[in-house]
Amino acid sequence: MRTRNKKKKTIKPLHLLLKFAALAILFLVSVSVFGEDGTKRGEVEVDMTKLSSSSDAGPQLPDGTVLWQLGKQDGSSAEFAAAASAGVKAAYTVSSASGKTPSNLQSVPSGLRGDTNPELSITYNLNKIPENGVLFRVSIIDAYKSVPQMSVFSNSQLSGIIQIAGVAGTDNEYSFRKTYELYIPKEQLTTGSNELKLKAARGIYSSSMEDKYNWWTWDVLSLESLNEPIQEPIHGSYTLTGTMVNNKQFYFDEGAVTHLPYIMKWLGIAYSGNVMRTSCASDVGRSCSNMADYYKVLQDYNMQSVALYLHTGDIELNADGSLPADAEKKLTDYFEQYSPYFQYYEVDNEPGLFNRSKAVNLAIADWLNTKGKTIAPHLQTVAPGWAYWPEYRTDSCGNQKGTVKQCGDPDGWERDPGQRAELEEVTDLTNGHSYGDSYIFSDGGSFTENLKTFGGAADGLSKKMLTTEFGTSDSHVDSYQYGASEPTAAVFDRIMRAHIGYADMFVQHAAFFKNFSLFKYGFNLEEHDPAKTEIYYTKENEDSRVSIMRRLSLAYATHGAPLTYQITNKDELADKLVYVRAVDTSTLEPLAGSGATSNKVLVNFVNFEETEQKVTVKVTMPEKTVYEGERFGNGDTYEAARTYVTGKNAAPELEFTETLAPGEAVQYILEPSSAVADAAPQGFKAQAVKGLSMKLSWLEAPGASYEVLRADGSGGDMKVVATNVQSTGYTDSKLKEGTLYTYAVRVAGSSLLSDKVQITATGLVPLDRSEWKVSSNISTSVSNPGGAIDGDRRTRWDTGKHQASGEYFQIDLGKAHTVEAVELDYTLSSYDYPRGYELYVSDDAQNWKRVVSGKGQLSMTRISFPQLKTRYIKILQTGAGGNYWSIQELQVYSRE
Repeated sequence: MRTRNKKKKTIKPLHLLLKFAALAILFLVSVSVFGEDGTKRGEVEVDMTKLSSSSDAGPQLPDGTVLWQLGKQDGSSAEFAAAASAGVKAAYTVSSASGKTPSNLQSVPSGLRGDTNPELSITYNLNKIPENGVLFRVSIIDAYKSVPQMSVFSNSQLSGIIQIAGVAGTDNEYSFRKTYELYIPKEQLTTGSNELKLKAARGIYSSSMEDKYNWWTWDVLSLESLNEPIQEPIHGSYTLTGTMVNNKQFYFDEGAVTHLPYIMKWLGIAYSGNVMRTSCASDVGRSCSNMADYYKVLQDYNMQSVALYLHTGDIELNADGSLPADAEKKLTDYFEQYSPYFQYYEVDNEPGLFNRSKAVNLAIADWLNTKGKTIAPHLQTVAPGWAYWPEYRTDSCGNQKGTVKQCGDPDGWERDPGQRAELEEVTDLTNGHSYGDSYIFSDGGSFTENLKTFGGAADGLSKKMLTTEFGTSDSHVDSYQYGASEPTAAVFDRIMRAHIGYADMFVQHAAFFKNFSLFKYGFNLEEHDPAKTEIYYTKENEDSRVSIMRRLSLAYATHGAPLTYQITNKDELADKLVYVRAVDTSTLEPLAGSGATSNKVLVNFVNFEETEQKVTVKVTMPEKTVYEGERFGNGDTYEAARTYVTGKNAAPELEFTETLAPGEAVQYILEPSSAVADAAPQGFKAQAVKGLSMKLSWLEAPGASYEVLRADGSGGDMKVVATNVQSTGYTDSKLKEGTLYTYAVRVAGSSLLSDKVQITATGLVPLDRSEWKVSSNISTSVSNPGGAIDGDRRTRWDTGKHQASGEYFQIDLGKAHTVEAVELDYTLSSYDYPRGYELYVSDDAQNWKRVVSGKGQLSMTRISFPQLKTRYIKILQTGAGGNYWSIQELQVYSRE
């Protein structure tokens, strides 16, 4: 993990620290923080030597020379005028005395408020432009819970938008204070008079109703010239984000592996050291089937991981409180196999909701700190994913089964700050799950509960925070008081901005997950082309979670050394919320454990305006050479959002022109053409489809287009049958029935072929199953017939006991079809074949005609018969045996 000059230290909550206060010799002041209405918000003891947010995660910031400072760093805004008071002015001119704090600031507001004093312009002089740019710092001592935004303009160019976390408007007794930092490049400065303009900015979906809630109070503002080049274009604070990509909610399988790079690139989080959650479960069969390949993809894309593996619900501790041998073995095996690839391990998931034991959690933390860190010295441990459940009620932890009537052991322990502190004392990072606006709930909010645990925050949380779940469900909407035009979009935007304001790392719930999803879900990723991945819209005519996450990730979670850029149409963009971020990821330190690095140049354009904006910019690239790579912009599918760009000739300046739709974010992922490795497409597949055609698909490889090759038979010459194929799929038509064909694909201009696939052309192909209804004479309480047609071999229909004559499985095709074969697949339980069968058809499900009979085969049984037209099909099991009769997947074949 990259660190800055001062790491966040793991400190005890204030009520524990008081035991040792007499032993500490610190320069402390007692600060009373008051809200805008004068209400006292609570006292925190502040170490004045640590008021810089340099304790955040991220690369080290260089030293600087203070150009000007407004206010004293004393935890008070008393030297400023009260916000909205009569003497407040919207402009202030800094005297020429460099670095000195003005004595009279009674015309300067103590903060901004969207409805009364939304803007402050600070004018100052520069005799010469600082070569390494400048750093703006603002120490916030109070803010409303709405996540107000401070847009910062240097000479009318947007330098950034600071997301401010606050607890005003809640019943929380503790205050949250934090110093935010913003890098301003030298290209936004000028010799002589300069203007730094601060504005209260609305959320992109909000109305003027939000203005009165967008307020904050500051302690001190300063600007300093940097003595050395900055390693990171810091944008308020250093944040990392990500999601979780798994299949059918549990499985890290081949489908998850193939979709993973597509999702990370589309979201704009790849190559920057961002963080993904890898929670394959020890109690779910095949959950971790392709974990090694999954972790290697994360390594290839320079991504970190927070792991969670051990199921904690059935652990009985040893008499000394340690983990039993079987639990230790599971952890040891997992760590020995995978720990080089993950940087963090999460103790548990929502221990109250799932009725988990505090003692077990402590035992796991102890194992991680001793044996886990011996195996993986780079490891950082993460507190459980707190859900803050109180003691048991029917509406609290109502998921418990049987006679269990508790939310954790002891009951309600994760709602108690003192009991949570026992885990916080023995872990490196804190945690806390949140959905909708729950993070700010006075009781049970991840933000507010952490303030209770740590006794407030003198300058950000005293312990780094890795939120392993945040997001919104389909039912969440933004608070009515903010007047959002798109309330379901606004609530997701607000919760992610809140985490930018107070957390260090945060992971969206899951990319594919019912009600919480980023992308359309409900299918087996192993049978899905990742290029066809489609955005999930929570509500018609509202923005998507994907669009919001891309916009904020590109603005705040793209990391590397800043590249020089010049906006050439800056007059058109004066005072517009259009953000440019260009970084060289090759400067990032190798990731802990995996040693992952990146060589990509990332160039981002983000439009925070509600209108279309055009931006033209010249970026000074790291090399004078030709670049190529990928561009991601708007689009409802991956293949629509992505284009491959070539011939970007940098001299070393490279010009980009983008016309950005409202709220649009565009990212270029580039590298020198000379560094792009020649690679053959992977994952090449062929499938016979109707019309004597062959549907071909493959995974993307670097290049602008592809060529498809075909040979007749198994040994013929491979000839190009399609050129300039822009997508990762192609349909070859007008084939000959019964003819064997060999296919391959390559990137245009490359000689490297994909694996070859041989397949016989046939017009006999599976019917579409979307309108089918299936049933059996086995109770659905035993097995769900739908498990046989859901596209996932891990689910199935079975008899629930040794098979016996008379059991049947029935299919309603929805309408009559001409068919000639039925296929029963039970590959994962090969001996669950029908010992005997009879196949019947019917037009009305009342009058049945027997068509064929036979005996089943190992792994798969294909039942062929003369072509006939029917709507209903029944397979009757006529034998007996010591195995279940199972069907993992069922297909009906037709030439239609």
